[in-house]
Amino acid sequence: MRWNLPIALTWMRMLAIPLLVAIYLMPADDMSMPLRNLLATALFIAAAVTDWFDGWLARRMDQTSSFGAFLDPVADKLLVCAALVLLLELQRVGALVAVIIIGREIAISALREWMAQTGARASVAVNSIGKFKTTAQMAAIPMLLYHDPLLGVIPVQRIGTWLIYVAAVLTLWSMFYYLKRAWPYLRDAS
Repeated sequence: MRWNLPIALTWMRMLAIPLLVAIYLMPADDMSMPLRNLLATALFIAAAVTDWFDGWLARRMDQTSSFGAFLDPVADKLLVCAALVLLLELQRVGALVAVIIIGREIAISALREWMAQTGARASVAVNSIGKFKTTAQMAAIPMLLYHDPLLGVIPVQRIGTWLIYVAAVLTLWSMFYYLKRAWPYLRDAS
């Protein structure tokens, strides 16, 4: 593995996960909940921005690698799953939504791995439905982490809740899309 800036950014995104969890594990009297929410939101947004930035840098600086292509989606999924578990613990997202999103991530990652072994990974390459799903969930999660009305008037919790529902619907839609694309390979494998 060659060490480069895009890989370092991906590792930093992964290191943000225990920090995100630690924000909510600190004793309640050490930090107020609004401050925790603000710190968690800022950390999540910073980590999410590195997701876009590391890919852009890797292409721009011609530093793409198979390890980076593997690590980047792993970091993304771990960040989203950790945030959803926190939101579930904070009772800001329902268990069904969390299970749908986390379950889909695991199932489609496994499907892509299997399809890669069969030489047909391109059949389940990321498509526009998956990108819309990612956009909705990456907008929803910081809103749900922040929780309080922004500037005292913007109901970010309500907006985040609607966006996470949209993300859950798009999650199911994209999962069925990928399964449909993989079905001929799955059928032939049995």
